Order: sequence, then C-alpha cells, then structure tokens
Amino acid sequence: MSKAIRMAGVGILGALIGSLTLPLMAEEGSGVFNPDDYPQAQRLVKGLEAKGVPAEWANHQLRQAKLRQSVLDAMAGAAERHLAWHEYRDIFITDQRIEEGVAFQQAHDDALAKAEAVYGVPRDIITAIIGVETYYGRYRGSHPVLDSLATLAFEHPTRGEFFTRELAAFLQIAHEQQVDPATLSGSYAGAMGYPQFIPTSYQAYAVDFDDDGLRDLWNNPVDAIGSVANYFAEHGWQEDGAIYYSAEGPASAPEGLAVNQITTPGTSLNTLKKAGITPGMSLEEGVAVSPLVLTQDDGTLSYRLGLHNFYVITRYNHSHLYAMAVTELAEAIGDATSQAQGESDL
Repeated sequence: MSKAIRMAGVGILGALIGSLTLPLMAEEGSGVFNPDDYPQAQRLVKGLEAKGVPAEWANHQLRQAKLRQSVLDAMAGAAERHLAWHEYRDIFITDQRIEEGVAFQQAHDDALAKAEAVYGVPRDIITAIIGVETYYGRYRGSHPVLDSLATLAFEHPTRGEFFTRELAAFLQIAHEQQVDPATLSGSYAGAMGYPQFIPTSYQAYAVDFDDDGLRDLWNNPVDAIGSVANYFAEHGWQEDGAIYYSAEGPASAPEGLAVNQITTPGTSLNTLKKAGITPGMSLEEGVAVSPLVLTQDDGTLSYRLGLHNFYVITRYNHSHLYAMAVTELAEAIGDATSQAQGESDL
C-alpha cells in the first residue's frame, strides 16, 4: 500500500467506498466462519504447516475470523474508480496534511536521511506515501485484518486466490513475530501499518530500519520509512530522476491516444505532437512518456507527462490519480520545508 490488486496499500482510501451487493450475510459481523467447510482453507493450513506454522495454531486463528459483507462492499468502491482528479486531489492535498508532513520530516529527519542515502528515494516521496496512506500513522485502519482477508479469500467472487495468498502470508507474519492476528487492524483489503503494506509486500519489502531485531510496520515509523524506500528501490526508482513534466494540450482529450495508463511509459514525442500535446520543456528525442489528462474543478483539462518514476509510484497503488496525489503532496511538503528553513535562517 501498498498491490491490492496488485498494490502495497489502500490505507485511508478505504473510507471512500461505494457499494456492491454479494450474498454473504445479513448483517455486519454475522458471518460465522468454519475453516472445515472450505477446502481452500485446509490447503492454506497445509501450506503454512510446510513453512513451520503449526496446523493447530493456524486452524485456531481461522476460527476466530468473521466474514464481513462490508469488506466486499468496500472493495467495489475505491475512490480511484469514480472520482475526478480535482475531487481526489482535494482529499489529500490540504494545508493540514502538508503541515503535518513537514512535522513528520522534522521528527524523523535521521531516518529519512538514512533512507535517502541507502535507497536513493527522496524523503518527500517517502513522507507523502505515508501521508496519503495513513495520515502519517494517525489512521492505520479499523478493519480486523484477519476478518478482511478471510472474507476476501473465501467469499470474493473473483479475487479469492489472490487474497488466500495474502491471508497465508498474514498468518505466517503473525506467527513469526508472535503477534495475535486477531488484534491487528488495517484496511478493508488487509493492508497494514504506517505504509499500508499488504502481507506479501510486508514479507518482501519490510525492513528492520532501526536494527532492533523486528520489522514492525504497525507501530514503528522508522521501519516504515525504510520499508517504503526499499519498496520503491526494488521497483526500480531512479535516483534523482524526474517524476513528470507539465504539458499543454487541447481543450478536449485527444481521441485515439492512450492516456492515464499505469504501464511503462511508451508514448513517443511524435505521437504527442500529432495529438496536439506539447511538453512544457525541451525533451530528448527518443524519450517515452505516459500522457496524463487531469480534470480540474472548473472542467478544464491539464496535461502531464509521466516518466519512469511516476510509473514506479503506481506500483504502490495502481492508479494514476494516486501517483499524482503522492507527487503533488511531496512537492508541497518540500516547498513548505524549504520555506520554513529559509525563515529560520533569517
């Protein structure tokens, strides 16, 4: 959170839900779960047992789970699916979130400096990810992770296999770290902690950044900072690389041009020219970009050209709106920090 679907986190976005009716239960929390009734649950337990997790322990944990209709409802209503850019932006680019981002950086200056040095990922991007995902750790999710993942693993109509893997990873993490899985909360999709990592991302990218012997993303912002930076580095972040360029374009989105894609940048400058889009600066011949068309609150369109690092941000959450919000929040935090430092030097 990110992944879900495939993203590392969904975090605070879980509060922005729509609705989908699936026949699971009449009331929230009323779905009693018995793993013996689900062959895939028993396969999950056997797989965990092969990794050193006792079957008795795993079955006991699964029996604590409740199947929740609200989780299935929330999965259908992610904000990225139905909000225009200006609506999405207004959620995350606020004076308070910027000010608290500056405060977060001041409180964790050493960890952010270390993350920049080790992984080459800017502190403003790391901070913005945590700011968008959980408001710097303030809102880490109120859904019981065990319930969310069990519901999605065994009742989601299309993503059961994916979430069964996430549930297995979650139980393995809890067993290894000797944490009661029933006590852990997160997003409706099972994303956890400051950076809202789903369990397989937790396993793959979480780091013990303060060297205390634990990879604790639930409660340790230093581990979260290092883990976010590691995630981006592992996904190919280019140190000192730009994220996007501004551009000018027609009043209406060009027909026949693939825009707002979350794939590797692949649109040539010649293709942009034919579509009436002009980069705001001179670019090298042969460069490939991802054209972005964003709707402003007055109905006009603004144009951006996403580069490789923009694509890397979408590996955290597969949404061009998400990546743009993270980028603009990072820019705003950086500007506010520079302004505060300038004033302190006077």
